[in-house]
Amino acid sequence: MLLALDVGNTFMVAGVFQEQKLVAEWTVATDPRRTLDEYGLLFTQLMARVGFSPDQIKAAAISSSVPPLIPTLEWMCQKYFNLKPLVVGPGVRTGMMIRYDNPREVGADRIVGAVAAFEQYGGPLIVVDFGTAIILDAISARGEYLGGVIAPGIVVSADALFQFAAKLPRVELVRPHGALARNTIHAMQSGIIFGFASLVDELVARMAAELDPQGQGCKVVATGEQAELLIDECESIQHYDPFLTLTGLRIIYERHQAHARGGR
Repeated sequence: MLLALDVGNTFMVAGVFQEQKLVAEWTVATDPRRTLDEYGLLFTQLMARVGFSPDQIKAAAISSSVPPLIPTLEWMCQKYFNLKPLVVGPGVRTGMMIRYDNPREVGADRIVGAVAAFEQYGGPLIVVDFGTAIILDAISARGEYLGGVIAPGIVVSADALFQFAAKLPRVELVRPHGALARNTIHAMQSGIIFGFASLVDELVARMAAELDPQGQGCKVVATGEQAELLIDECESIQHYDPFLTLTGLRIIYERHQAHARGGR
């Protein structure tokens, strides 16, 4: 079994694969203050609840947007699962050419998601990741990572309104009845939900025009912990895959193992 850990700025998604099937997944808060023992106990207890034991985990793969957590998770894997994890980063073969000015600037999670999306849907392709930030990534028809867009996330922006506008309350992020609001809470919900949906649709349209100028068909895949808030409001989203990055970690681990076997 493979343990896959996708570490975001706000949440960490963990999954267990039995061969190519995702058989368990959990979402926990990302907390750099947790020790390796706290993470070890957390994951072994979560696995125990679904009938898995640590000795069934034979491999692990990690992508992280929080660099200080990488050593903690590496040591956790060594102590609790008796293995050295594959950490996706510079030098790890992903099978995807990166056409970025400085490839080392691209977050591992962006490449992992791009690898999974291209493997499953083909290209040209745009991946929209609704996380702490909203990130759109472009993949060519040949499977090359071309770059993308980074915009403020939904929750970050909503919290900023609450913190910096004295008269505005913190609101629940749900769809209002309509765009034209008649009270402050609905007005904020309309601005956040419909505003971000329009932002995503416009960015997708601009990126698709550059990525697929002949208009032959550019696929759009959404993922991320905040995606369900907006995918029904975005006209551009064609597919939704909540475990895209976990799948990408599995694919990259399998490619890494195949390369290692071929190199011997």
